[in-house]
Amino acid sequence: MPKYTEQRILPYQPDQVFKVVADVGSYPDFLPWCVGARVYTHTQTNLVAELTVGFGIFRESFTSYVALDEPSTITVRYERGPFRYLYNQWVFLPHDRGCCVKFFVDFELRSLLLQAAIGAVFTEATRRMVFAFTERLKKVYATPSISYKEECDQRCQEMISAKAEVFS
Repeated sequence: MPKYTEQRILPYQPDQVFKVVADVGSYPDFLPWCVGARVYTHTQTNLVAELTVGFGIFRESFTSYVALDEPSTITVRYERGPFRYLYNQWVFLPHDRGCCVKFFVDFELRSLLLQAAIGAVFTEATRRMVFAFTERLKKVYATPSISYKEECDQRCQEMISAKAEVFS
């Protein structure tokens, strides 16, 4: 089923990136196709939230449990909604240019029709969502003086590999 991994270096500190990604309640303000967000519970280490996504004629809501390990990891586990399963993880590692970010998502929808519709645009839609987080960082923290680099360099790759157990 659809899986996507992206990694990049962002010119922000890990705690800044973490805070933007963990602010689920603000997703409808900047995240494409997110038309609603409701946070049911929120503590320092986790939250339970319902997101509503809409695209074309489709509109679906789902609830997830989100584990928060500030400032290094956010792990999303599906609770209920239109998926058979959903697993999403963000890892934020310190880097001399800011933060090395790795994003991973894997899911399968129950509806074959919805799965086919999403499958056709999944990679591009996911890229747009990751880009939306980057734009949100610029809005929340302004443009930092650290130089920006689109892809992780060798050091970032090594740090990601060292933290590989997070993705298993």
